[in-house]
Amino acid sequence: MSLTVTVKSDSLSSVLAKLYAKTNDLSPVMSALGMEMENRVKERFESQTDPLGVPWSPWKPSTEKTYPKDGNRRLLDRFGDMLEHISHEHDASSATVGFKEGYATFHEFGTKKMARRGMLFADPESGTLAPDDERALTDVIFDILNAAAK
Repeated sequence: MSLTVTVKSDSLSSVLAKLYAKTNDLSPVMSALGMEMENRVKERFESQTDPLGVPWSPWKPSTEKTYPKDGNRRLLDRFGDMLEHISHEHDASSATVGFKEGYATFHEFGTKKMARRGMLFADPESGTLAPDDERALTDVIFDILNAAAK
């Protein structure tokens, strides 16, 4: 299963264009952006909150009843599979952050039977980031831009 969501952000695009004009190679930037988002998602597993800071919905009683006794007893971290398999990849023009497990999509978007427990997006349907995530990524870009200007 593959899912692609593109982040649409005029402010990030503008800053990236400025950086590209200075360096002509965005691979290191894309790597840094991917790492920043990967770390932010890992932090969400600790705080058990979505990108806007809203706590993840607790398990339904039916889920809790069937939860394996040898599991981690944490939301989205039954055996550590999703958290262990988050990663990022990059090339000269993009960064991709995601999970090896296809079922992560169900958590990001929610289903008719399961509440959304967002990890990446403030709104996955539109591909928008939370304001804090967008600021963090912009800061990463400006740090690299400032270093390139020296």
